[in-house]
Amino acid sequence: MVENGAMKDTGKALTVLALNTVAFTVCFACWMLNGVLVTFLVEHQVFRLTESQIGWLIGIPVLSGSIIRLPVGILTDKYGGRLVYTAVMLVSAIPMVLLSMADGFWSFFFASLGFGLAGTSFAVGIAYTSVWFPKERQGTALGVFGMGNAGAALTTLGAPTLLAWLTNHGEDIEAWRTMPRVYAAALVVMAVVFFLLSHSRKVDDSHITSFSQRLRPLRHVRVWRFGLYYFLVFGGFVALAQWLVPYYVNAYLMPLAMAGLMASIFSLPSGVIRALGGWMSDRWGARRVMYWVLGSCLICCTLLIVPRMDIESPGRGVMAKRGGVVTSVSPTEIAIGNTRYPLIADKEEALTPEQKMHQVLVWPTVSSWQEPVVHEGDQVAKKQLLARGVTHIYFQANVWIFTALVFIVGIMMGIGKAAVYKHIPEYFPKEVGVVGGIVGVLGGLGGFVCPIIFGYLLEWTGIWTTCWVFFAILSGICLWWMHRVVQRMLREAAPELMSKIEEIEHAMERQKPRER
Repeated sequence: MVENGAMKDTGKALTVLALNTVAFTVCFACWMLNGVLVTFLVEHQVFRLTESQIGWLIGIPVLSGSIIRLPVGILTDKYGGRLVYTAVMLVSAIPMVLLSMADGFWSFFFASLGFGLAGTSFAVGIAYTSVWFPKERQGTALGVFGMGNAGAALTTLGAPTLLAWLTNHGEDIEAWRTMPRVYAAALVVMAVVFFLLSHSRKVDDSHITSFSQRLRPLRHVRVWRFGLYYFLVFGGFVALAQWLVPYYVNAYLMPLAMAGLMASIFSLPSGVIRALGGWMSDRWGARRVMYWVLGSCLICCTLLIVPRMDIESPGRGVMAKRGGVVTSVSPTEIAIGNTRYPLIADKEEALTPEQKMHQVLVWPTVSSWQEPVVHEGDQVAKKQLLARGVTHIYFQANVWIFTALVFIVGIMMGIGKAAVYKHIPEYFPKEVGVVGGIVGVLGGLGGFVCPIIFGYLLEWTGIWTTCWVFFAILSGICLWWMHRVVQRMLREAAPELMSKIEEIEHAMERQKPRER
């Protein structure tokens, strides 16, 4: 009887996990719709929008979907994921239909604000999934659920084709209005299937008697620390999925289609790898996984900071040791009386444009030479400059090396997304919806805020790699904060052990001079 009951619960849990993942994929695909749809409408001059209006229409679903995650997470804890998830999809379908009737910026804006609710599906799914699995399997389960992030790639790759088919490649442009209706229909169908096949279960919240009690976990600094991690790994993922396209176009002069393909090398694996992150968190612990995630992001982003450059800078020149008259000047030597000053003349070793374009250059190349600034017969004084030094530095920032590093960052962010949410049911088993909601809010806000920060950094410096400076600093802060907390926890749990470790370290330091 017990075994049959356990098998039945396991079957229900797997069914719920599968439905959660598919529903999250559909919702995430809808959440990311504007990135493709707005670009299409502007290119075909259906709407005449400024660049700032385009940015708002692309970002507003991300913003609304992030902010509403907290109240939706609270509702999930109170009423259960089956009802709330179904309601989220049905309600999101209404503004999605209204989007098909938009005839200007503001109607498009408010419809987008409404269907941004689809982005709250993450907070619902996290809470609903976690109640079906024991603590030792929650990391894997939440990682599988998080694979629904791949819905972004489905829209990026499939929506342009669907738009081209619906509009007959632009000949019947008004047929674009069918696109939001198709997405709305997908939400309704998914909602019906989800409600009919899923099962009801929610956390035991009988101990909670007021709204303030539900929000009590937000008093813990730990919640906001998890939110900062998620701001990096999820917000960074959403931001880079959009930012890398113009990055490739401007920094590497790629056509738009090629830039989109290169950007998908980052976004698609990052969404799919999340399941592995959950398994790794169950196997080795979420904190250990986060050490690898944050350390790898810090290293890779630091390497990505160096921009593609072609710099000619003043170098080491040649000055007269004593005064006199210049008797001869050549590219390799300057003579003043009997004193001769040899010059470095390897300018011809500088890279040609063809070499810069076609050779694979991993490291910066440096070429230095000296050019005479005096002429035969000139009277010069002691320490006067005879030849100016020129140093030419070229760094290709090879696109394939760049893409490999970005790929690693994407993989680490995908693993990190699962590891962050593995922490939540461990520390807050009865408040997963609330805590998961606020962590999701902060992560979603990262996806909205980061591109704005990147834009200002680019505007202020004119350098595309400043986005990596931001991520390197943020990764360093997260790593430092986590390590500091770990050290404090070890001291509180085993103060004697920590003091012995410190004594051993001090003893080893004292022995080093003797060894030398």
